[in-house]
Amino acid sequence: FLMIRRPPRSTLFPYTTLSDLHIVSIIDDDGSFLDSMRRLLRSLGYDVAAFRSAGQFLASPKLSATTCVIADVQMPLMTGVELYEHLVATKQAIPTILVTGFPNSLVEERMRTLGVECYLRKPLDEAVLIGCLRAACTRRDGPHKNQ
Repeated sequence: FLMIRRPPRSTLFPYTTLSDLHIVSIIDDDGSFLDSMRRLLRSLGYDVAAFRSAGQFLASPKLSATTCVIADVQMPLMTGVELYEHLVATKQAIPTILVTGFPNSLVEERMRTLGVECYLRKPLDEAVLIGCLRAACTRRDGPHKNQ
């Protein structure tokens, strides 16, 4: 019989009070990816909001409470790249993780130059995603917050 111990919740999710709690917003038009990401992040202790489009996210009251955005690069109407550029242009430059099933080194280089936190390929490596989330949440009060 093998017992697996999970690290204490405080090491997975460093916020200790409700005032410290911020939202990770996931934007992806693929419902199954959206649901699996929501379950994963909630299991790690994050407060999660999920949106099927960039437009839904931008119209949401959760926008102002969002600490980190995880957005698919390829979505109809507004791509993850266009969403990030819009957030920067409107001085709401929330730390952003872009994910894609169709990696493009030119897009990745451009996004990293513009300040995207991480550019990840699907299927995602969970450990890399968690590292990116921790870095993004650490920066929530840093240079990207309402520049």
